Amino acid sequence: MTSELLPDDLLERIRGRAAGYDRENAFFTEDLAELAAAGYLTAMVPTELGGAGLSLEQLTREQMRLAGAAPATALAVNMHHVWVSVARSVRARGDHSCDVVLEEAAAGEVFAFGVSEPGNDLVLFGSQSLAEPDGAGGYSFTGTKIFTSLSPAWTRLGTFGADTSGSDGTHNVWGFLTRDAGGVEVREDWDALGMRASQSCTTVLTGAHAPAERIVRRVPPGPTTDPFVLGIFASFEILLSSVYTGIARRALDVAVERVHARRTHDGTPYAHDPDIRRRLAGAAIALDGIHPQIAALARDVDEQTGGGALWLPRLSALKARATETAKDVVEDAVRVSGGASYFNRSELSRLYRDVLAGIFHPSDDESVHRAWATALLGPLP
Repeated sequence: MTSELLPDDLLERIRGRAAGYDRENAFFTEDLAELAAAGYLTAMVPTELGGAGLSLEQLTREQMRLAGAAPATALAVNMHHVWVSVARSVRARGDHSCDVVLEEAAAGEVFAFGVSEPGNDLVLFGSQSLAEPDGAGGYSFTGTKIFTSLSPAWTRLGTFGADTSGSDGTHNVWGFLTRDAGGVEVREDWDALGMRASQSCTTVLTGAHAPAERIVRRVPPGPTTDPFVLGIFASFEILLSSVYTGIARRALDVAVERVHARRTHDGTPYAHDPDIRRRLAGAAIALDGIHPQIAALARDVDEQTGGGALWLPRLSALKARATETAKDVVEDAVRVSGGASYFNRSELSRLYRDVLAGIFHPSDDESVHRAWATALLGPLP
């Protein structure tokens, strides 16, 4: 399968650079330039604003293909796509508060995700950072954000902090910072086990200011039905699941090639071994069940039919199931491929390290089970 935005020859060039980026712990500068030139960063920008107008469901398929070529590149670009997806979803509801994201993405700006904070398990629903009002509708943000993918290249940072100044109580304030406005320190501290090219460095905000026109939400902390916050949750979980599913698909393909090439002592292909056949079949069956779930939930977002008491738990379950399944599939691929996959020069070795990052993204396994238990049994007394 090919596409206009990600033609096969582009994916092969990206695949060819992945090992070098990983080995050198280097940012995917060339990949990003080629993806931008191909129009991939504006894939979900509506056509009337200059983009390709892809739906979320369509983008999930593209992200799977990109992840199969270069997982870290796909994961980092994912964060830009999340913001564009959110802005597109909000706009489709007649709310133009986030049009600045679509307009600036169309103009070539690169958006990063400055949400995660050390030790903060509230994620979207509460911030340890501060958002101080400037009296004119703008805010200055102070706090530490971790896992900020695209650190060397982003020009816009979607972030939030807590406004504790109002008489109406604490509120979460969401806005978009420009990198050149000051108050932003990017620490060059990314030296991780996998997903190395994503360069997801720590970002320290010290009075980083966003004027009123770049502030898009002020909402009470905690779970909310606000379309902007729900859009972040849905787009993040669905697109993240797509990346890890793409990694698993690639590992399965590599394993199939490998067991056809490997021979036993009597020259029999390992592909004829019944145990190997069963292991790979089991991996493929497990992976096959993820694709329709991603498509269905993405379609719910596109058609604005997602909602209800189980909407957030369903999204969390997708992420948990997709990342755990991907991890199991990659491990099975490594097992059947033999000792050669243990060397760093092996693509499977890199895929194995990359896929492990899935367990650290929200929602984690514990919160997924808590959410479902609450939905099914009610809250604890």
